[in-house]
Amino acid sequence: MIRQAVFLVGGKGTRLGELTRDVPKPLLEISPGVRFLDVLLEEAARHGFSDIVLLAGHLGESVQQLYDGRVIRNAKVRVIREPAPMGTGGALRYAAESLDPTFVMANGDSLFEFNLRALATPLQDGVSARIALREVPDPSRYGAVQLEGDRVVGFVEKSPDLKGPMLINGGVYAMSIDVLDLIDGPCSIETDVFPRLAAQGRLEGRRFDGYFLDIGLPNTLARARAEIPERRRFGCAFLDRDGVLNHDNGYTHRPEDLTWTPGAIRAVRRVNDAGLLAIVVTNQAGIGKGRYGEADMRAFHEAMNRELAEQGAHIDDFYFCPYHENATVDRYRVGNHEDRKPNPGMLLRAVKDWRIDPGRSFMIGDKDTDMESAARAGVAGHLYKGGDLDDFVSALLSAKD
Repeated sequence: MIRQAVFLVGGKGTRLGELTRDVPKPLLEISPGVRFLDVLLEEAARHGFSDIVLLAGHLGESVQQLYDGRVIRNAKVRVIREPAPMGTGGALRYAAESLDPTFVMANGDSLFEFNLRALATPLQDGVSARIALREVPDPSRYGAVQLEGDRVVGFVEKSPDLKGPMLINGGVYAMSIDVLDLIDGPCSIETDVFPRLAAQGRLEGRRFDGYFLDIGLPNTLARARAEIPERRRFGCAFLDRDGVLNHDNGYTHRPEDLTWTPGAIRAVRRVNDAGLLAIVVTNQAGIGKGRYGEADMRAFHEAMNRELAEQGAHIDDFYFCPYHENATVDRYRVGNHEDRKPNPGMLLRAVKDWRIDPGRSFMIGDKDTDMESAARAGVAGHLYKGGDLDDFVSALLSAKD
């Protein structure tokens, strides 16, 4: 499972004029108190990338002061400053000792909304990088990418004469550290390294159709400020755990006992690809009754996300309630705790934490208590009675369309 996300935040942003004279382009605000880079880092963190590395150059001291050592969700942020302008390739080479064997890399001045885990599946033997591609109606300011099957075979330079629709480089990559073998000094990943990989048959392309916007021009920055704040409100699929995602064997908590229900992994991937959050809300009275501890539960959840990641899927967050009126562990002995379903506490906390729109959300559970919890949180509830969970989710999403 790829856990590292690297962001290139060293560009000068010259086309934005005075706006970037004293502020690095990714640090421009898109709403009060929210920088463009904040949006990118939150996206990476919610997809399960726990080690975030910022490669800073121009005005890098600002990036370092604001972000080095921060924790966003469960992700730790590090900043590496290049000593002199080295291009995107040189910056990556300079950070070599801090890189994992495989990692995701992205430009810090563009937002491409898609399921990052679908890009970060394991690279095939002989493949060193995979590009996220996006079709646009006007590729003239980007250039185009030529794709045959799943392999990138060439690039077309940007030109006013370039007419679309065409596939462009979306600025997000899954990469192997062996890419560094092609970098021996200042250079560009996009114009110097990728064409060589393509010529060697070592470069994949994978198409995604999500929202795409870079902030390199005054008019696109204005669009970001007009559009992105509302896009930071999410629809959500709330999912019960035992009996919905995995078979309930009674106080299930050991990773080796994880058995998915039919279609569960595909169902989570479908939710991810639809642009919805996937959040688990689960009663865990076994913790309160001393059957296992919170650390055991977290290990189980980590195992779930590891197996999901292999199939390009992820759970954004897990909410759990260990409280029970008959708990044997004193601190968990609480009657009718606000989080214990059928009470709506877990859902309401998630709505606040994640800026969720209840009207665009739904809950899937296998008990009446799940349905009551959803109703009390203002979320549509759907009772799952077994069968293929992916078919169940597909029907729900089709009905919403």
